Amino acid sequence: MDRKYASALLDNAVNQLASLPGIGRKTALRLALYMLRRDAGYTEGFASALLALRRDVCYCLTCHNISESEKCSICADLRRDHTTVCVVENIKEVMAIENTQQFRGVYHVLGGIISPMDGMGPGDLEIESLVRRVEGGEIKEVILALSATMEGDTTGFFIYRKLQPCDVKVTVIARGVSVGDEIEYTDEITLGRSILNRTAFAADNSHNT
Repeated sequence: MDRKYASALLDNAVNQLASLPGIGRKTALRLALYMLRRDAGYTEGFASALLALRRDVCYCLTCHNISESEKCSICADLRRDHTTVCVVENIKEVMAIENTQQFRGVYHVLGGIISPMDGMGPGDLEIESLVRRVEGGEIKEVILALSATMEGDTTGFFIYRKLQPCDVKVTVIARGVSVGDEIEYTDEITLGRSILNRTAFAADNSHNT
């Protein structure tokens, strides 16, 4: 049962904060009381930043990374190698790979991986838009940088099959990322080396790694 506080406004703030992932009511109360102790300018700035995030941040029409315009800063950077596309599950993987400073190509964010248990099928992901990008002819290599899980391997195999009719090289990051690991939790050195030491995608053993 949700606890009610002396102030309805405090109660509402706690409820809103507790709706965030990983935030329980005790933590939510602590955060709300912290906001009350700070000056009004701090709280207004905090709220303004969240409103601006929700209002002004969108998704790149090319790669589906977060952006503040129709094309993200990575896709708009002419110094990047636009012939090499790194396919990742979500935006957090883009951030993780960028932190390695080992990859100078561009990205394609799927928005998830194939997971029937979670109700995620191929049609729920940005796979068709990837195929259209490759069919455009500029892309020479597609790197599958997906988590080393059964769902990640299944997604990689599905993409590989979809790209087979295209004249494009399909590679997978080296298994310096241990089986069962998720990309966003891999340390930067291991992830960077895995990108550099990528290998050709092998359909016959993609489910046996």
